[in-house]
Amino acid sequence: MSRRKSRFLDIRVQFFFICMAGFIGVALLAAFAGWGLEHLGVNVPVFVWILIFTLLLGSATAAGFSAAFFAPIARLSRAMKEVAAGNFQVQAETKSIFRDIRDIYDNFNLMVRELSATETLQTDFISNVSHEFKTPISAIEGYASLLQEHQQSSEEQDEYIGKILFNTRRLSALAGNILLLSKLDSQSIHPQRSRFRLDEQVRQSILALERKWTEKDVDFDVDLDEIEFTGCEGLLQHVWSNLIDNAIKFGPRGGLIRMRMLRENGSVLFTIDNEGSSIPEEDKSRIFNKFYQGDSSHESEGNGLGLALVRKIAAMHGGKVWVEDPPLGGCRFAVSLPETA
Repeated sequence: MSRRKSRFLDIRVQFFFICMAGFIGVALLAAFAGWGLEHLGVNVPVFVWILIFTLLLGSATAAGFSAAFFAPIARLSRAMKEVAAGNFQVQAETKSIFRDIRDIYDNFNLMVRELSATETLQTDFISNVSHEFKTPISAIEGYASLLQEHQQSSEEQDEYIGKILFNTRRLSALAGNILLLSKLDSQSIHPQRSRFRLDEQVRQSILALERKWTEKDVDFDVDLDEIEFTGCEGLLQHVWSNLIDNAIKFGPRGGLIRMRMLRENGSVLFTIDNEGSSIPEEDKSRIFNKFYQGDSSHESEGNGLGLALVRKIAAMHGGKVWVEDPPLGGCRFAVSLPETA
């Protein structure tokens, strides 16, 4: 018998004897009262029956109370052992008359559900990381093998080299985003805050992506208030770059991207709209999760880390980010940052 089980039985035995001691005390008081009454000529066997009835009642009450209180704890202990063994599908149920025990069961079930969700996230994370690394590596290997044959024209060689460079940059960006997210999650990064022009930072992000939006012949409608902001300049650059990059990537060729930045109730509100497809309702609450992509086939460019970074960095500044459907159609992302962050 394990030490834990032995200790549990010891508690039950102790509880039983405590109850019995109380009832025996009552019985002895009745016996002494009967002995005193015998000298007064009162029939003593009545008090003998009282003693026997008290002992039986005490035994039954102690045993019943012990079963009602300790049996649910024993079941919960067995369920805990299953969770410790890696079974996160366990659900414990009880109809105990004790509210505290019912609350413990509810909290246990909540804990198991959270552990199950965490395990699913870890499994998905490993699967997605493997896929996102494997795809560009396979592409690099394939184009490098073709170049080894030395049978291509100079134009084809330039194209293959371009593909290799593209996938190399993709790997570098993926590794960088994973490292940055890891540092932000573990709070091992403590960037310095500085005072800078938020609207100018957005404009710089647009210029940095010039090659992408010129290739798709995208036009911009930009209206940004002049806003001085105190924050982590290097991290906030990721926010604007990711949102603008997504607007270009998922918008139509020759489309229009609208950007607005203004002060609103002590906060800075930034919105960016494109003319692409709206995001389904079931995806809106999940697109900010790591590696989540609405295109489950992974055919679209990206790795599902950009929006996770955006949400994390916004939260670090006391802000939030969300997605909504603009009145004119398309898709809109909004970021709210408190000016006093």
